[in-house]
Amino acid sequence: MINTRAMAINTLLAWQESREPLDLVLEQECARAALGDPRDRHFLMALVYGVVRWQGYLDGIIAAFSSHPLTKMKPLTLAALRVGLQQLLFMDRVPESAAINETVRALKEARQPKWLTGFVNALLRTAARRRKTLPPADAAAAVRSHPEWLVARWQALYGRERMQAICAANNREAGLCLRVNTKRISVPQYLEVLASHGIAATPGAYAPAALRLPDDFRGGIAELPGYGQGYFQVQDEAAQLACHLLAPFAPGACLDGCAGLGGKTVQLAWLLPEGTRLVAVEPNARRLALLRENLARLDEEGVELVASTLEEYAAGCRERFSAILIDAPCSGLGVIRRQPDIRWQRSLAILERNRERQGALLAVAASLLAPGGVLVYATCSIEPMENEEVVADFLREQPAFSLTDAREYLPRPAQDLVDEAGFFRTTPEQGLDGFFAARLMKQ
Repeated sequence: MINTRAMAINTLLAWQESREPLDLVLEQECARAALGDPRDRHFLMALVYGVVRWQGYLDGIIAAFSSHPLTKMKPLTLAALRVGLQQLLFMDRVPESAAINETVRALKEARQPKWLTGFVNALLRTAARRRKTLPPADAAAAVRSHPEWLVARWQALYGRERMQAICAANNREAGLCLRVNTKRISVPQYLEVLASHGIAATPGAYAPAALRLPDDFRGGIAELPGYGQGYFQVQDEAAQLACHLLAPFAPGACLDGCAGLGGKTVQLAWLLPEGTRLVAVEPNARRLALLRENLARLDEEGVELVASTLEEYAAGCRERFSAILIDAPCSGLGVIRRQPDIRWQRSLAILERNRERQGALLAVAASLLAPGGVLVYATCSIEPMENEEVVADFLREQPAFSLTDAREYLPRPAQDLVDEAGFFRTTPEQGLDGFFAARLMKQ
C-alpha cells in the first residue's frame, strides 16, 4: 500500500535538496511511485503545498514543543514533523490518529531509530492535545511563513499594513480561473456545460472570457468538460488582460518573445485578426514541447514556434514586427499563492540578476519592432525592481519609445487596475495574481 505521507516527506526532501520548482519535483515523485489514483494525488498535493505554504508557522510550533533545536534536526525528522502538523492543523478531514500514525509509519519504513520515531510521535500527540492553545493561523502566522528578507523588503516598499495583507493573501490557496475559447464556445454556453456537470462556475470580474471555478473544486483540469475539445485554457484574469494591451490588433506580424508554456501565445492567436503572422520564441525544450501540446489541443497549429533564445532569433531575423509581447522571466513573486515554494527560492541577488536580464530582453525586442509598433512588457511580479524600474531604464536608453496609458486598451471593469503612471498592475489582495504590464510605443 502506498504511504502518501512518506511520499510527501520524500518530495519535500527532494525539493529542498534540488531547489527545482516544487511542481516539477512533485510530478517526478508521483511518476517514480506510479501514483495513479487521483484521490491520492490530490491528497499528496494538498499536503506538500500546505507544508511549504505554512512552513514558518509550522516550524514555530515545532520549536515550542521541542527541546531539540530545529537547526540540529535531521532534514527527514523536520520534514516528517511538518507533514504531521500540516494534517493536524489544516486538514480537517484527516483523522488525528491517521495523521500521527501514518506519519510515524513513514519514518519506520525509512528505518529510523526507535527513539526518533518516538520523539516525532510524542511531539505530534502533544500538539494534537494542545491544539486549542496554539497560536492561530492568521495574518501574523502568514507573515512568519515568508522569509525575513522578503517581509522586510515589502514593509519598506508598501508599509506594514499592506505587507501583512500581501502575506495573508499569499497563504490563501488560489482558485482556478479559465479563459474560454470563444472561437469554439461562448462564455454563457460553457457556463451551462459546467453547470450540467455540477460545477457552479462564475464569470470573471475583469476579463471578458474569464470564468472562475468554485473554491471547493478539487478535480483535475483534464477532467473538466470540454478539455479535449479545446473549450478553455487555465489562465488567471490578470494574465488574460495583459494581452489586450497589444491592441489595436491589425494584420501583420506579432512576436511572443518569451512564450514559456504558451498561455499568452494561445490568447494572442485568439485575439489577432485573420492573416496575422504569430511567432513564438522559447529556448527551453520541455516548455516548448508543452507549448506544442497546448496549441494542438486548442487547435492553434498556425503559430510559428522557434526553439531559441530571443537574442539568437533576433540575430538572424530581418523582419520587423508591429506588435511584440515580452512576458519576461521574473521572480514570480506575484504568484506565490499558486506556487508557495517561490518565496523560499528567491533572494535580492536574484532580483538584481533578473533586472539585468529583463532589460536585455527589452533592448532586443526594441530592435525587432517596426516604427509605430507596440511593445508590451509584462511580469508576474509585484517587485518594482523587475517592473517600473526596468521600464524606466529602458525609456532612458531608448528615446524612440514612450509609455502609453494602459487604461485605454482594457475592458471597462479592468481600467481601475491601471495606476496613475499608466501601468497595469494587480496584486494578490485583489484575488488576482500579482501582475505588471507596461505598453510602450515606438515612434
